[in-house]
Amino acid sequence: MFGTQDLALFVISGLLLNLAPGPDSLLIMTRAASQGWRAGSAAALGIGSGTFVHILAAALGLSAVLATSATAFLIVKLIGAAYLLYVGLGLLLSKKKSSEDGEQITIVTTRLSYRKIFLQGFLTNLLNPKVAVFFLAFVPQFIASSAQDKALAFIFLGCIFNFNGMLWCHFLAFSSAYASQKLRVNRRLTSGLNRLIGLMFVSFGLKLALANRN
Repeated sequence: MFGTQDLALFVISGLLLNLAPGPDSLLIMTRAASQGWRAGSAAALGIGSGTFVHILAAALGLSAVLATSATAFLIVKLIGAAYLLYVGLGLLLSKKKSSEDGEQITIVTTRLSYRKIFLQGFLTNLLNPKVAVFFLAFVPQFIASSAQDKALAFIFLGCIFNFNGMLWCHFLAFSSAYASQKLRVNRRLTSGLNRLIGLMFVSFGLKLALANRN
């Protein structure tokens, strides 16, 4: 269909790749756990929108610039790393909010509007040049050499990948929100989780800053 090949293998591979933990998944889980599934869904939709931009850019050849130009890759990489560090430090510095009995912590992160959460997810994904390079390396393997419109085939496969990714992301949002309602988290554990999540975002930012195009 649309000049693709091994479509079943592509779907399975895409699902497995989406299961890999990263800043996108962590952001969804953090927002869903702190503000409910709608906040997690907003983050997921922002991430999906960022992914779609990468898909279109790759199909049009714009992502090839990031794969071949060291300067362009470095600029986007540093911006993305700085943003991840910003999110991580924000989590590390966020204040705890106690309940009336002083034993429970009701939220781990600063509450944001759904619009801001969407934008946070969008930028987290969009400013990661490794995503663009990934699409250029992964998707063409499933486009037949005889395809008449390779850009259309690329977009078709990219949409399938993104749709499957959204299913997984929304599962994370619902499951994280459900778990946060069922689990009673004490002050010390909540503070530790808050720091751990922040440190993970900082580590993602540092990892991206040190990444190369390969």
